[in-house]
Amino acid sequence: MIDLNNPEIKFALHAVRQAAQVVQRIQADLVSSTLTKEDRSPVTVADFASQAVVAWLLEQVFPHDPLVAEEDAETLRQPESSQTLEMVTYYVRQFTKRSTPETVCNWVDKGAAQPAGRFWCLDPIDGTKGFLRGDQYAVALALIENGRVALGVLGCPNLTDAYRPDLCGTGSLVVAARGQGAWVTPLDAPGEFSPLNVSQRSKPSQARLLRSFESGHTNVTQIDEFIQIMGISVEPLRMDSQAKYAVLAAGKGDLLLRLLSSAKPDYREKIWDQAAGSIILEEAGGRITDILGKNLDFNQGRTLAKNRGICASNGLLHRPALKALDAIGAWSGD
Repeated sequence: MIDLNNPEIKFALHAVRQAAQVVQRIQADLVSSTLTKEDRSPVTVADFASQAVVAWLLEQVFPHDPLVAEEDAETLRQPESSQTLEMVTYYVRQFTKRSTPETVCNWVDKGAAQPAGRFWCLDPIDGTKGFLRGDQYAVALALIENGRVALGVLGCPNLTDAYRPDLCGTGSLVVAARGQGAWVTPLDAPGEFSPLNVSQRSKPSQARLLRSFESGHTNVTQIDEFIQIMGISVEPLRMDSQAKYAVLAAGKGDLLLRLLSSAKPDYREKIWDQAAGSIILEEAGGRITDILGKNLDFNQGRTLAKNRGICASNGLLHRPALKALDAIGAWSGD
């Protein structure tokens, strides 16, 4: 069982749940069926509010720990962003009376810290397209110590039991700590924690691949080639965000890839896009490397600078997956 009395675990669970709640409120208030694809104001407000809430909580519990996060407050401080800042401040104030435009900007800017020996890593909303569609997204928080993820929490409001898409369900609060396994409890009312374990599927042809809706995140052509070489006959499961790692950890999927896009061959993964999900998968019994089979190195700043792409699996399918990736030349991005 995971140690719920551990200060870091207790903080991470509370912070992610609070951040997920503010994001859900913003989604309910601002995201509508008439929203155009170009109007990203709801996700902008939610991103900033989520990050401000986590930074405020971190300031109280671990005031000396750096926070490395996706957003900074530079645009919020511009005169043309005054309405956005006012909205962010309003939502954060529902969690703390200390919320003012100035304190909100200061909290958001805490995410601009540089990685250190010990630091927290946050993606305030992972899966912005899913958020805008009313589909899957996640708040992702991880603790990294000496270049290794020690703790990860995902808050998935539209995922029940860590694997079942459910827009009106309890949501999932997924947590893993090094050496303590991976666990899930309802996001809306945390209670009993249930263990997560990856699938035992070993035949490549029967593997279920998790794919993103957003094609810009990977090389679609090479993934199609990968499916052909692996002989996969099962329909892929499409889902946004690190919620896919929860599904893998729950044994309801088997493989996840992030390949180099031919348009961005030099792209390197941001650490907040992988940190929380990676330890959840590993602690559930799975394996994650880059597409060359190298372990992910979180000791290189704000990106996985020494890694290329992502190959995540239930462990049993990892070797054949890497072999197939080599056969299609995934390392080149062509």
